[in-house]
Formats: sequence, C-alpha cells, structure tokens
Amino acid sequence: MTAETRRRAVQAARGEMPFDLLLTDTRIVDMVTGEIREADVGIVGSLIASVHPRGSRNDAHETHALHNQFLSPGLMDTHVHLESSHLMPARYAEIVLAQGTTAVFWDPHELANVLGIDGVRFAIEASRNLPLQVMVAAPSSVPSTPGLEMSGADFAGDEMNTLLGWPEVRGVAEVMDMHGVLNGSQRMLDIMQAGLDSGKLIEGHARGLSGADLQAYLAAGVTSDHELTSADDALEKLRAGLTLEIRGSHPYLLPDIVSALKTLPHLSSHITVCTDDVPPDILMEKGGIIALLNLLIEHGLAATDALRFATLNAAIRLQRNDLGLIAAGRRADLVVFDSLDKLTARQVYVAGKLIARDGATLEPVADTPLTLPRDTVRLSALTADDFCMRIGNANHGVARLRHICGARFTRWGETDVQVRNGCVQIPDGFSLIWVQHRHARHAAKPQIALLEGWGELRGAIATSYSHDSHNLVVMGRDPNDMALAANTLINSGGGMALAQQGDVIAHVAMPIAGMLSELPPAELALQFRTLRDRSSLIADWEPPYRVFKAIEGTCLACNAGPHLTDLGLTDGSTRQIVDPLISYRETPDNTQ
Repeated sequence: MTAETRRRAVQAARGEMPFDLLLTDTRIVDMVTGEIREADVGIVGSLIASVHPRGSRNDAHETHALHNQFLSPGLMDTHVHLESSHLMPARYAEIVLAQGTTAVFWDPHELANVLGIDGVRFAIEASRNLPLQVMVAAPSSVPSTPGLEMSGADFAGDEMNTLLGWPEVRGVAEVMDMHGVLNGSQRMLDIMQAGLDSGKLIEGHARGLSGADLQAYLAAGVTSDHELTSADDALEKLRAGLTLEIRGSHPYLLPDIVSALKTLPHLSSHITVCTDDVPPDILMEKGGIIALLNLLIEHGLAATDALRFATLNAAIRLQRNDLGLIAAGRRADLVVFDSLDKLTARQVYVAGKLIARDGATLEPVADTPLTLPRDTVRLSALTADDFCMRIGNANHGVARLRHICGARFTRWGETDVQVRNGCVQIPDGFSLIWVQHRHARHAAKPQIALLEGWGELRGAIATSYSHDSHNLVVMGRDPNDMALAANTLINSGGGMALAQQGDVIAHVAMPIAGMLSELPPAELALQFRTLRDRSSLIADWEPPYRVFKAIEGTCLACNAGPHLTDLGLTDGSTRQIVDPLISYRETPDNTQ
C-alpha cells in the first residue's frame, strides 16, 4: 500500500475525485454488527475508500452492479499445509481464490521436514507474487518428535531465530512436541523463546491436552489450537483462552462442536476456521474453507457467524488489521455470494481487481520461476525379502510381540506369532506396516511392525507423504506387492502407490520433495481420486477413523500411543522406542 494510494482514497472518500471502482447495489455482510445492510463500496487501487448509502455516489472510472447479492470480506484460512494439496502454490492459489479464499497462513513443515530451511525458503519464493495472500510460518516441528524419528532436518532455537528474522515469516507454526514443552526440553525452551522474543504468533497442536497439562501448554506461550477431538475438548480450550481453529479435515466432529458453541452466551472472536490438510480431489470437488463454512451452516450455525470466523476473527488472529472487514482503509479483498443458505463465490476481488467469476479465475496465476527440489527419495531398489519381519536370530518358533492397534487413535496390543525360516507369519486379521528413512541422514535398517485394526490388506499401500517426517511408508501383507509399491515410488521420486497381485493398480507421482506434483490440478485430482477409489480394493474403510486419510498420519509419533517410525516402534506417551519382542521360544522344525 503506497502513500499515494491512501492519499487518493482519502480524496475519493470526500468526493474530491472519482473512485477507480464502484460496487453498487450490494448487501454487505457486516462482520462487526452481524447486520446485512444495503450499501455501495468505493475502491481506489487496492484499498476500500468508502462504504456509503446506495446510490449516493456514481463517480467512478468503472462500476460493477452486484444486483442485490451479498458482499463479504475475502475468506481466510488460519492454518494450512499447502503441501497436502500436492499442488504447486500457484495452482493451489487458482483453486482457492476462485472459491473465495484470499488469504492463508501456511505452515510448510512438510517441506521443511524434507528440505530443512531451504524448504521454508522455497515456500516463500513460490508464493511471493501470488494474488493469494500467503503468510508463511516458521515450522517448529522438524521433526515433530526428536529422538523417536528422523526427518531431513533438525530445527531448534538457532534455526527458529533465523526464520523468525525473515520479514515474510509471520510466526511459529504448530508446536507439536507437546511432551517437550511440558517437560522443559532445551530444544523446545529455545524454540518457544525465539517465538516469544519475535513478538509473532505461536500456533499450537494441543491434541489430547486437558486440565493441568493444557494450562501448562498455554503458560509456555502457545495461543491457538486446531487439534480438536470433541465438543468438550473445543469448549475447554476456548475457555482456557486458546484461539480455536475449527478445521474441515475432520468433519465428523462439526455437528457436536456447532451444538456446543450455540450454548455459549456469545461467539468469541477467538473462534476461527482452517483446512489443515485438503487433498487435491477434495479441494476441487468440494472446496477448502468454503466447504467447511457450508458444513457449519448445514449443522445450524448462522451464516453471518460462520463468515465472521473466516474473516474478521481470522484477521484478528493473524494480526492483519488490513483484512477481514468491508470498511474504509481495509484492503479490497472481497467475495460476492448470491445466497447465504449455501455459499458459492460468484465473484472474487483481490486488491480491488476482479480476479474470479463463477468458480474460475479470469486469468491463470503465473508461476514463479524456481529450481524444483527433486530426487529426495534416496533409496535403492527393494526386494520382497526386505518386507520379511525378523526377530533377531529367531528362525523357527513362537514369539509374543507388541503391536499397534487402531487407526487415528492407537493403543498397544500383544499377540503370539509363528516364526518360520526367520520370518514372522502374519496372523489372521493383521497386516504389516514398514518404514524406511529416505533422507540419507542415517543408515538404519527398515522398521516393521504388526498392525491390527486395519484388517487384512489385500495388496499394498505405499506413500512418501507421511506426517511429519515423510519417510517411505508401506502397509500390506504380501511382500511382493509391498516391494512393488515401494519401488514404484522410489522410481518416481515419491508420491503414493497401490499394488495388488503383482500389478500397480494406482499411482500418483510426486517428484517435487516427494510430495508435490507439476500436473495441472484437474489431472492431479483425477489421479488422486482414482487412487482413493481403488484403495478400497485393498482396504475395508470404516469411518470415522479407519479412512483413506489415516494413511498419511499413521506414523505421527508426537501423538499418544504406539506408532512406527524410521527409528522403531515408538510410544508417543512415554517418548520411548519400544522393543516389540516380549518373549520367544524356539521350537523344532517339525512342530508347531
């Protein structure tokens, strides 16, 4: 915003010169009062110069009549990992801008866990000149659980001070090492202090925290959370003083959360919305923030309240006093809706310019020329023998093993297994999960564990996009299919693959950092949708927890319970690597 633009806006507001653009015949959604009121809006450059009674001004270089449609500030996403779309930032921007989202707060910790500080720099440069307002955060979770996993980099106090010193970095991204915060690890003390010293935002990840631990987490300096697990959890966190970031990636929680919020005397400015993770097919088929708002409305929240969460409340949270309101002096990022019963962006204005109409941008968003980070899956070809689960020198006998039970919420289990020719025989009802470090930072052998609660997988599922260390993960029962799926990703530089009975039945290549694609959005979305649909040939999905989305989060070791990482079978509650072997007895080859 230049001083000249503001000077002209002042003059235009006083009627001393015409507006550059005049929006007439509008119904403004007032985020301060909750009113729907008739008004016209005068714009100079990128700035709203005047909000005035309908028909009181007609002096403008250009006039757009909105025919009694609703005018809202541009929508804002308070926490997102753009990497989850697997799109380059310019392509992502084209999609969400057309849906009415004009600003996002991006935590690029997926890229950072592969590329380190260069990953954050890539995020900044790739989004620098986009019409989408991209605010980048400094990832605090690289890796999310030090000591239990190894990613492509390590961030501590020095790295955070460096990143927070960059003007493009707006705060500390979600603090996932809850255990480190609560127990005063030096790494987390340094990271938190860097954030506090910077005066910038500190995002939370308070999954499962309650009571004294929740209070301690806030006392450390965290001010928001999107890891809501129930309506009671949401209310406790709101009462504690956290800004809620209600997310669209777990829609089964929304009915109860809306019902709980409606019991409160008023809806606080501490309630915002975010997408967190949205894959490309869902982003294009249903939308990002716009889809979440429509779900909230469907579940009984007033449209004016839902929109306030995504506009004024978000602007307050993100410390953006230039956004979030239709008011003189604010940036002219605006969305036109033809109805508040179901929100559909009919026109989108960014910085005072019409950039999208009826779900499509008027012009392609230009890419920033960059050197793309490829060849990050640093592994050699695998064989079926690499997917044999071995227990030391055991050859032929019976072992009792600890294993992982469940999908999103995991717990410990124990079971007896047969060992034949050195390989564990997978019991009925079980599958295997296998993880291999892919960043060439250590030479540890692949890790493998028994998995219960996913059923008997009929083939193999492989991914290099696995929160948050993004090592190579394979799930299955058949070692040949598991090797085929894994090698498919090694050869393509990353992505996701399904293999069954010796054939690759679906594959999405993500050769940029093992998580991004250069494909056009429609083509990528179709490939991803095909992979999602065909995954049901391998797994029997049982919502809300055993779902396709759970694949990418199954190794998230910062969460409570058992998880397999590149370092072994871990316990997120005790922060220990656990030996899966409880007992073993060798038996003669001719007996059971």
